[in-house]
Amino acid sequence: MKMHSRLVTSPPKRFAIALLLSAGLGGQFSPMAVIAAEAENTIKDRDNILIADQFNNRVIEVDQSNHHIVWQFGNGSDKPGPHSIVGVNDAERVGQFTLLSGTGIPPSNPPLPGCSDSTNGCPDNRVLLVNRKGQIVWQYGQAGVSGAGQSQLNTPVQAAVLSDFQRRRGLHVIIADQANQRIIIVDRAHRLVWQYGTTGVTGNGPNQLNNPNSAELLPNGHVLIADESNNRVIEVTTDLHIVQQLTASGTLNGVAFASRLPNGNTLITDANNNRVVEVNPKDVIVWEYATNTQAGSNANPQPTRAVRLENGDTLISDQFNNRVIEVNRNKQIVFQQGMLNVAGNGPNQLNGPYDAKKIGDFTGLIPPPYVDDDDF
Repeated sequence: MKMHSRLVTSPPKRFAIALLLSAGLGGQFSPMAVIAAEAENTIKDRDNILIADQFNNRVIEVDQSNHHIVWQFGNGSDKPGPHSIVGVNDAERVGQFTLLSGTGIPPSNPPLPGCSDSTNGCPDNRVLLVNRKGQIVWQYGQAGVSGAGQSQLNTPVQAAVLSDFQRRRGLHVIIADQANQRIIIVDRAHRLVWQYGTTGVTGNGPNQLNNPNSAELLPNGHVLIADESNNRVIEVTTDLHIVQQLTASGTLNGVAFASRLPNGNTLITDANNNRVVEVNPKDVIVWEYATNTQAGSNANPQPTRAVRLENGDTLISDQFNNRVIEVNRNKQIVFQQGMLNVAGNGPNQLNGPYDAKKIGDFTGLIPPPYVDDDDF
């Protein structure tokens, strides 16, 4: 396994990404053409919200001004295929493409929503990059197959295209491969180039994880990991050393997502405590928001994602309240998609939304790179 001493040198800028990506394509696109294409896409979609609508087996792009669906991938089937995705937990717009994590739905009796098989569940186990026409242009993992070999996953819950890898080494994707107890980075040719966590081993010792739920590549080259069932967020170096551990002073329970903010604090989705917390580098909570206090709320909604937007608001996937909300620093809801504690797939309805991001505003820190058809 090839190790890299440093994965990224500085927060990438869109202009630099476009120039370097164009150069890496061997002159097939001019820098200004790539920049113009990205700018057109960003302006058109800006402020739309991309939602991983987990139990409806779909990803939808919603116009925030009127709640209308303007783009969708996933036909609702509980069988993974070229036009379907099962139990989707994560989605990210990358230029003209969308990166999706087909997590699957586990067995349950009675069966969970979105899955008709109570005995075997409805696995997916793919990370997909799809174009605007809904065509799969790249895939890691095999439909319905659980494994840890080449191009195999077991319950991938989150993925992200790595900007600096993209501009220097071609397409690379970081994946939280949860049931394999690992975070991996893979390239376009499906080669595994970095891993944290010992495959198939659950633990909290060196190079061990317990149901990792997200990973983020930081500007300093380290990787931030939401180590869900170890109730911690860890920052690890590329040579597999933990340099920081955050637990919100020992109060976290079920860490579903973590993101490093521009001010150096860390935003953490504390699912089993039904809250989002922001902690400073000393692990002290400086802001928090509970999602189960509103009249009519599910008592245990278990929010799964929270991202800090450029305007200072926080976008929260309030999973079992079946809604996505944007709250400001004063903890006021300024936008809501989905009806409070009402599951459905009709107008302005969601079913267990696991992830939501504003187009072009992934975390408010590092934008996704531009990816073009000629990268595949």
